[in-house]
Amino acid sequence: MPGIKQSRILIMATNGFEQSELTVPLEKLRGFGAEVKVASPESGKIRGWDHTDWGEEVAVDLTLDQVRVEDYDALVLPGGQINPDLLRVEDTALEILRGFLNGGKVVAAICHAPWLLIEVDAVRGREVTSYKSIKTDVMNAGGKWVDRPVVADKGIVTSRNPGDLDAFVEKIVEEVEEGRHRDRPAA
Repeated sequence: MPGIKQSRILIMATNGFEQSELTVPLEKLRGFGAEVKVASPESGKIRGWDHTDWGEEVAVDLTLDQVRVEDYDALVLPGGQINPDLLRVEDTALEILRGFLNGGKVVAAICHAPWLLIEVDAVRGREVTSYKSIKTDVMNAGGKWVDRPVVADKGIVTSRNPGDLDAFVEKIVEEVEEGRHRDRPAA
């Protein structure tokens, strides 16, 4: 796996992503020197959700059907309630996620985004954190839910909420630089 300055990272999102959970990793990872692209089901722009109302738009670099998993070292999944709920019914989004998981690549999910991990049966037997309202969903899917700012379990990074973004991004960088995680079961 390359150092963070040579890495290519994909952020997968759609309308309704929690504003800071996309923009902070995007800006910080680019600041570390990574090439970061935003992929969404449709081209153009997607609009965030900023606490209690619609937020800013973010440009989409490529559509999901244009994503080639082999071109990236890590996948970041922003939360919010709307974004992961819409993505978990998108077959292409789930195939992309499975591709990253099966390739041993870093997958990072924050807030409600572990719903996507649950959808592909990737939390079973793993230590996971998330926004507290989906704690039961994680446990029902076989995950070992913990209340910590960030958790990494064999290359799957999870975090609770926007207050944990610094720790989330730091752990993504650490996991990318650590390399592939071939010892985790396929999704």
